[in-house]
Amino acid sequence: MRIELARATWPAVPADAPLVLVPVGSTEQHGPHLPLTTDSVVARAVADRVADRLSGPVPVTPALAYGNSGEHAGFPGTISIGHEALRVVLIGTVRSLALWASRVVFVNGHGGNVRTLDEAVTQLREEGHDVSWTGCAFPGGDAHAGRAETSVMLHLAPHEVKLAAAAAGDARPLDALMPALAAGGVRSVAPNGVLGDPTGACAEEGRRLVDALVGATVRRVAAAVPDRRGRLTDPAAAATR
Repeated sequence: MRIELARATWPAVPADAPLVLVPVGSTEQHGPHLPLTTDSVVARAVADRVADRLSGPVPVTPALAYGNSGEHAGFPGTISIGHEALRVVLIGTVRSLALWASRVVFVNGHGGNVRTLDEAVTQLREEGHDVSWTGCAFPGGDAHAGRAETSVMLHLAPHEVKLAAAAAGDARPLDALMPALAAGGVRSVAPNGVLGDPTGACAEEGRRLVDALVGATVRRVAAAVPDRRGRLTDPAAAATR
């Protein structure tokens, strides 16, 4: 059962909550057709749906809206607090939650936050906190603001998608783009901010992608088996290897 902290009063929050989910997003460009809050919308939606499927009361915090998005700095509207500031925020968040919650899971919607989550969660686990994290990646999807992400947003927030403005960007695999991205950011390879091609995106595809991600996340959270970096592993995926 989900408890939405943004709208809850303090007496409605368990004093010894066994689990709290913390969505982690970003405020960054997502091409000419998706809102700057896309990563936060996805992370929050996944956290909400996971909480709904878990037993017992599961508080879900407001999404952490600013992340490590320096690669998108060439686009107006992007707000990045960078690696070190985000690391401090993540650590402070868990230390505060630990006063009334036994376990914390970050649900991350932005790839640029991965290194920061690894470092912060590793430190927090060394301090004795029961904390881990899981991501919102869509297997086989393009890197940024392409078909997968556009389909997901058409499912989650169709009123925020400007589909008529959608256009392909650089659709090469992320591995091939990484050297140029590291040197000059997204704008150096895709002036419209899209790493992929949103052509063919639809809400039904988005629903299937979200359903699969939520199912996998429920399994990870329920199994509670993190790797050495604090990333939750999927027991179903491990069983097929």
